[in-house]
Amino acid sequence: MLNILYLSLLTMLSPFILWRMVRHGRYRRGLGEKLLGRLTAPRDSKPVAWFHAVSVGEVIQLQKIVKEFRQQSGNQYSILITTSTDTGFDLARQRFSDCLVTWFPLDFSWAVSNAVQTVRPALVCLMELELWPNFLSECESRGIPVAVVNARLSERSHRRYQRVSSLLNPMFASLDLVAAQSAANGERLLSLGVRPERMKTTGSIKFDGVETQRSNSKTKALRMLFGLQDSDLVLVAGSTQDPEETLILDCWQSLRSTCPALRLILVPRHKERFDEVASLVAGRGLTVVRRSEQDASRPAALASDSVGLLDTIGELGACWGLADIAFVGGSFGNRGGQNMIEPAAYGAAVMFGPNTWNFRDVVQIFKEADACRQLKSPEELLPVLEHLLNSEPARRALGHKAQHTVLHHQGATSTTAGLLLQLLTPLATTRKAA
Repeated sequence: MLNILYLSLLTMLSPFILWRMVRHGRYRRGLGEKLLGRLTAPRDSKPVAWFHAVSVGEVIQLQKIVKEFRQQSGNQYSILITTSTDTGFDLARQRFSDCLVTWFPLDFSWAVSNAVQTVRPALVCLMELELWPNFLSECESRGIPVAVVNARLSERSHRRYQRVSSLLNPMFASLDLVAAQSAANGERLLSLGVRPERMKTTGSIKFDGVETQRSNSKTKALRMLFGLQDSDLVLVAGSTQDPEETLILDCWQSLRSTCPALRLILVPRHKERFDEVASLVAGRGLTVVRRSEQDASRPAALASDSVGLLDTIGELGACWGLADIAFVGGSFGNRGGQNMIEPAAYGAAVMFGPNTWNFRDVVQIFKEADACRQLKSPEELLPVLEHLLNSEPARRALGHKAQHTVLHHQGATSTTAGLLLQLLTPLATTRKAA
C-alpha cells in the first residue's frame, strides 16, 4: 500500500520534478541509489555504522556526532554517510572525505530492502526526525538498531502527527533510541509512541563544536576576501529568504548615511537564489561583491555603496565570525527560522523575526538569558538595528550574553555518542567472544 501511495505521489509531482531537473539541475544524481537502493557498502571488514542527514544543516551537525563516535569507539566501525539533497550530498563529500558518502534510498520496499541488504549495518543513526515506514520496518525485521539523535518535533508538526497517531505509533515504537533536544520535544515524541525506556534527553548538539574564535583561519580568509577593516561595523544577514533581503537592504540604506562604517553581507539560504539576490542589489545601483568571484590575489573592498554576497555553500559558519550584528533569516518567512547558535557563539548581537518554530527551544534558552532580540514584525528591524549601532555597550553586552549561553549548554554530542555505543554493546560483546 505504501508503494502504491508513493508511486501515486511521484506521478502527481512528476511535472514539478521534471521542471526542477531541467531548470535547476536538481534530482538528477543518484537515481539508481534512490529508486533501486543500489548503494555501495564500505569495502573493509569492519561493521558498518550508517549515519543519515537530509541536507546541509543536518550534515554540519552530523560531523560532530561522527567525530565523537569514532573517538569513543576507537575507530572500530566503518562509517557510511547518506543524504537526500544535492547540496547536502556535495557538502557531505567535502566534510566526510574519508568516509563512503552516497544517497539515501526512497522509501519503496524494494529500494530499502536492496540498500539494507547491501550495507548490512550494525547501526543506523538518523539526524533529527527523518523517519520512513518501509525503511524502519526493514531494519526492525533484520534486527538492526535504529537511533534518532538531536530529535525535535515542533508543536505544529506534533498536532499534524496526532491526527494519524494510530498509523504512526508502530513506527515510533520501533525506534531503539531517541535522543531528544529537550524535555518538551521528548514529551511530544513519547505521545506518538516512542517507548519511555528508549527516550533520552541529551540537549541540542547544535551548541557543541561551534567556533567561538573570530581569529580562525576560515573567518580571517573571508575578512580578507571582502576587504573588511577593523573599523568596519559588519551586519551579516544569513540563511535569508524572500523578502528578507529587501527588508535588510532597506534598513542598511537608511542607516549607512549616519553610520558610514556599516557594511552588509547577504547570505541567501538556497543557492538557486544567489543570482536573484545579486540582481536585487545591483538593481538599487549598488555594487555586488560576490564571494565566488574573489580570490586572495585580488580581494575586493566592501564600501558604503557595495554589498557582499556569500554565494558559496558551507561558508556561512565562518562568515558569522565577521558579524558585529547578525540577522538570522527564515524568521520573517514561512521556513520556521534557522540556526542562531553559530553567530551567538562568536559573540555577535543576534536578532531574528517571530517565526522560529524550528528552533523554539533554542530561542527560549536565548530569550531567558536576554541573549537575543526577537522582532515581532519587520517594522521593528530598523529601530532595533539603529539602537545596536548607536550603543556600543548594548551591542557588546548582547553579544557577550549570547556567547556565554552557547558555552553553558554544550555537552550533548559526547552524551549522544555514548548512547549510540550502548546500542552496539551486544555486538561488541559477541565479536569479543568470537
